[in-house]
Amino acid sequence: MKSSLRALLGRFVLAAFCLGCLAGPALAQDTIILGVAGAHSGDLASYGLPTLNAAKLVADKYNAQGGVLGKKIVVVAQDDQCKPEMATNAATKLVSDKADVILGHICSGATKAAMGIYRDAKKVCMSPSATNPPLTQSGEYPNFFRTIAPDNDQAKVAVDFIIDKLGAKKIAIIHDKGDYGKGFATFVQDYLTGKGEVVLFEGVTPGAVDYSAVVQKVGRSKPDCVVFGGYHPEASKIVGTMRKKNMDTPFLSDDGVKDDTFIKVAGPDAEGVYATGPKDISSNPLYKVARDEHQAAFGSEPGAFFDQAYTAALALLNAIEKSGGTDYDKLVTALRTEYVDTPIGKIKFDDKGDAEGAGFSVYQVQNGVYKELN
Repeated sequence: MKSSLRALLGRFVLAAFCLGCLAGPALAQDTIILGVAGAHSGDLASYGLPTLNAAKLVADKYNAQGGVLGKKIVVVAQDDQCKPEMATNAATKLVSDKADVILGHICSGATKAAMGIYRDAKKVCMSPSATNPPLTQSGEYPNFFRTIAPDNDQAKVAVDFIIDKLGAKKIAIIHDKGDYGKGFATFVQDYLTGKGEVVLFEGVTPGAVDYSAVVQKVGRSKPDCVVFGGYHPEASKIVGTMRKKNMDTPFLSDDGVKDDTFIKVAGPDAEGVYATGPKDISSNPLYKVARDEHQAAFGSEPGAFFDQAYTAALALLNAIEKSGGTDYDKLVTALRTEYVDTPIGKIKFDDKGDAEGAGFSVYQVQNGVYKELN
């Protein structure tokens, strides 16, 4: 009796195993996995969560219409907290999870750390916010695309504003030593050549409690304007320390600071701060469609880089549809040749991977909100 029971159980387990073998590939054949990597927790989650929300909204929209090529879109998220060491783990996990395309990462340093893994696995990766120029311009990552302009464009806009609008001649530059922050700061320094004098170029350690030492150096250099390359946690502390020392010198930063979270953290000290960010695209009808979808689904305004992330999700799924599948070479070709209507405009990508037509403006905090100036 026991032997018969064991035999019966054995046949049951074998049958279940075989069904599992069949179910896995069948499921994979019926789905397209949209990997989403970025800061979904930690200090920079306000940059990453809007991208995850955008991916869910676009996937839901496609799925409601039958998916792409008859396949359901499945969003698989991986949190990297914008830390390069976590980004490599996230990328490895997404590759092992057989993500077909990746939306993200968010920060340039994390993106750079992950890109080699995606390149070797022949996975297309599209960031809404990684602005470090070498990601596209070095030619090292032909699988990388982005829906935001690079930092050399951002830095030129910043320098033109500093010189032409603020009339500043002596500039103090601070950065967070990272790929993104120092990269932006270095481009600002380069563009200032022949236009203004860089009186200080100094790196700070991200996450430090006190930045009074570097603020003292800023004071001694007597600049007409302070430029910071990095993110809002450090920017809010630096500008706060400056204001406590009664230093009213204009403070200008990058799109890592052009976020409502900076205004909330810096409080009254945020008033008057300048920051570069993606051009205002609110006149585009699809901008309103995407924003309304976010409000309906999540009950809130979407936050930083949502429009660029929504655009990236549309571009990736459109490329899959136009190329007839997820073949790497065909996807790359489709992204470079097929236009798609998005919240940032009708776009395709140039040979390096940058979205054609994306650009930057200068904003200022006025009465607690960022207002576009040019």
